[in-house]
Amino acid sequence: MTNTMFQLETPQLVLRELTEEDAPLMLAVLNDADFLRNVGDRGVRTVDDARRYIVDGPMAMYRQYGFGMYRVELKDGTAIGLCGLVKRDGLDDVDIGFAFLPDFRGQGYALEAAEAVMQYAREQVALKRVVAITLPDNTPSVRLLEKIGLQPEGRITLPNDDDELLLMGWSATPTKN
Repeated sequence: MTNTMFQLETPQLVLRELTEEDAPLMLAVLNDADFLRNVGDRGVRTVDDARRYIVDGPMAMYRQYGFGMYRVELKDGTAIGLCGLVKRDGLDDVDIGFAFLPDFRGQGYALEAAEAVMQYAREQVALKRVVAITLPDNTPSVRLLEKIGLQPEGRITLPNDDDELLLMGWSATPTKN
């Protein structure tokens, strides 16, 4: 590992770039019942699938955009989930996303990680707008997104998907209606 790898630290957490060694974490997150219900099935069933998913997704995004989805761990190194920025097909703007393992939900970790990623998006990446998508009835995600400054903007459907999603957004300059 090089010491130039991206890392964010918060009072309780460390966020860093995913590597192929994070395949077990990715496998666990992508196959969690809540992830499958609220985000969708990514077809990742084995550690090798997860390794490929990391290489083709987050690692490719780091190279292309300078950001991506990050591993979230406690200060002791325990992996607890994912949080980061994604440039996805069907969205004009960069999207913030998060997914945490069941044992680490409801303890403020997702909020702490998402606040750090939003600050990074504004101050380091200099994004003027960040969006998020979620199922409208995923109340915990909607509440967290509101806490980090995103507001509901409408409903959208992504390419090759049938689910109607709630689009939430934050802009550096308030939009005039």
